Parts: sequence; structure tokens; C-alpha cells
Amino acid sequence: MPAHTRTDHHRSRLGRRVRLVRRRRLARGGAALAALGLVLGCSPESDDPQTKDAALVRGPSKPSGSQSEFWVDPNSPAARQVAQWRAKGRDSDADMIRRIADQPMAVWPAGDDPGPTIKAATRGAEKANRTAVLVAYNIPHRDCGQHSRGGAASADAYRQWIGAFADNIEDSKALVILEPDAIPHLVDGCTPAEYQEERYQLMSEAIDRLKKQPNVKVYVDAGHSAWIQDRGRLTQALWKAGIDRADGFALNVSNFQTDAATKTYGKDLSKLLNGKHFVMDTGRNGKGPLPGGDEAWCNPPGRALGNRPSTKTGDPVVDAFLWIKRPGESDGECRGGPPAGKWWPEYALNLSRNSG
Repeated sequence: MPAHTRTDHHRSRLGRRVRLVRRRRLARGGAALAALGLVLGCSPESDDPQTKDAALVRGPSKPSGSQSEFWVDPNSPAARQVAQWRAKGRDSDADMIRRIADQPMAVWPAGDDPGPTIKAATRGAEKANRTAVLVAYNIPHRDCGQHSRGGAASADAYRQWIGAFADNIEDSKALVILEPDAIPHLVDGCTPAEYQEERYQLMSEAIDRLKKQPNVKVYVDAGHSAWIQDRGRLTQALWKAGIDRADGFALNVSNFQTDAATKTYGKDLSKLLNGKHFVMDTGRNGKGPLPGGDEAWCNPPGRALGNRPSTKTGDPVVDAFLWIKRPGESDGECRGGPPAGKWWPEYALNLSRNSG
């Protein structure tokens, strides 16, 4: 997708924006890790990881495994890696990757037409009597031109894209994470002022469009606990984006904040949002954030898998633990990683090994 660019008219504000981005990255890296070197889900052919012995799948805590109500993608990059390494006799490493492959993870449709990816996921989930977890991530001027830059070319292109996204869910059960990073970037100043009203409008329209599907739940991304500290400003932005018509909000997407920090932050937001519930990304937060360092959010070493996906969270305000960012898919071209969203087996292997 085309990178975000600025016109000559915008250049006078470039220095201010760069400083804002640097401050945001430092906040992410020092107190925690930042939101988004986000993945774009890949689904080539593979064997079905669910056919293996479930006893090999272990996790860091509170396992739900194959009992989760969410759909396991049998064609995920992790599942394909298991098959490849078994074929090469790397059974021990394959067993480690199965800790990822056997868990339900979100699907991130890429490209101008999300329909085929959405249809494959929701039909697969329907056959398994499970709920598909989907991520809508295509807002114009996405990620302020950073690692996950891109998005729809225009407001109308986005409307067509989100319409196709919703159409292909049909009557299937789906949980949709709406536009990671989009609202926090409005609050932290990274998104240029000339695009802000359009973004609010598109977010509001997207909620309404998705909620026309009878079995869809929508959670609007709200960043993470080490990013936007002014909860009042963040909740005002969420209200303006239409969260009153959504099912709730999502936290820690593609990040590493601990469950405890995320729950505290989420409950603060919930009180300001008339009791709205939230979901948490726990895919890589088993050891919390990497302390300090520039871009500590981007492929940080020494991290581990977190709580497995489940609606059994032990907290009435937390609707689900989810693996929204697929563990093992890169945050971006940092620390030797491939482009954002590409499968990185060595990183996946370390996540699993560090989980105990």
C-alpha cells in the first residue's frame, strides 16, 4: 500500500510531528512498549494443527487451548511452520511452534479486497462452531507513515473496503477489532489535523456498518496503558468515534503490557465510558514489556507468550483474552526482523521457549 506522504503545505509542521512521534516512542519504550508494528495476516496452505496431540500444547498460564470458543486457523504461518519442521526432523522445535499454531489468533485481511480472507475465516469458524476474530486495519494515513504505513487511498475507498469486510461476514459469528492505533494517533498528535475529522467520521461509519451484521461484536482500539495517559482526552476521542454504538474497546494490541497494568487502565477507561467492556491482547505479554531503549516495542528480545485466548477472564469487565497480533509475525524491520506482518520463525520459537 502507498506510504503516507505530506505536501509542501504540511512541511512547516513536520518538526513538531517528529518530536511528538519521538516522545510517543520513548513513552512506549521506557515505561512499556508501543502499540503497533502491526501484522497483516497470512494464510497459505498448511496441515491442520488441531489434528496433533493436544497434550503437546502448553502455555504460560490459565490455559484454555482447544476449548476456546474462538476459531483456530489451520492455515496460519505457525501451522505451516510446524509441518515444515516436522518434515525436516525438527520435532522439538515443531512442538514449540505448536504452542502458537494450536491457539486461535486474529485474521488481518490485506489488500484492496478483504472479502476472500474474511469469507474463508468466517466459513471455517462456522463449520467449527466457533467465533472468528478479525481485525479491520485499513484506515487512510495509517500509522503516520511508520512501520505499518499504508491504508485505503481515500475515504471512499475505505468505505468500500469496510463494506466488503462486513458483507463477507454475513450471518457468521465474528469479533472485530476496529482500526488499531487510529484513535490514539488522533490523541497524541501524530495524525495531521487535516485528516482528523475524516477519521472520526470513517470510524463512526465503520462501527455502524459492521453492527448491521447480526452476529458481530465490535471493539474499537484504544491503545495501551503506557501510551495515552490523559484518559479524559482518550475517552472523548472514543465517544466522538462512536464507541457508544460499539460493544467495547480493545487494549494492548501488538504490545507487551502486563495483564495487571492493562486491566487497571481498562477499568479506568470503562468508568469514563459508561461501563463499556474491553478485550486484551495477551499474545506476547507473558514477561511484560522490555525495559527502556529506543523502539523497545519493535521485536523486543526475551518476550514470551501470554494468557491463551478465552472469554474466561475472571473479570466481568474484561470480555476476552485474545491473540490479536499473531505471535511470531514481525513488528517491522528492526532487530533483524522482516517487514511488519511477515512470519519470523526464529522470533516465534523464542516466544514459545521463553514461556516455560
